[in-house]
Amino acid sequence: MKDREAIIENYIQGYNEMDLDKMTRDIDESIQFRNVSKDVVDMELNGKIAFSQQARKALSIFEQRSQTILATRHRDGAVEVDIAFYAVLAQDLPDGLTKGQELQFNGTSVFTFNKDNRIISITDIS
Repeated sequence: MKDREAIIENYIQGYNEMDLDKMTRDIDESIQFRNVSKDVVDMELNGKIAFSQQARKALSIFEQRSQTILATRHRDGAVEVDIAFYAVLAQDLPDGLTKGQELQFNGTSVFTFNKDNRIISITDIS
């Protein structure tokens, strides 16, 4: 059985490399994804197909992007990962952010797994 931290590291490495196959390798078909920004859920996806479609769409938004793991905690069956996020936008966005603008912030990603060590949920909190 794969170590959960190694699975998360692979997911983040795939994210950083913009490699969707690597990023989704250990994701269960029934994945639930939530993005929480400033205490508001601004995205919810159910299923690997929806998750993969959104991940593919996000590739065009960023010229470059990276997540760096700052800390990892195992809590209540989940793995919480503190993340430093950095990105450069590849295009202007409707919210006023502009192409070439740098984004930097810290957040937490919470991963849960099934008994086969497949990722069944990811909640990104910033």
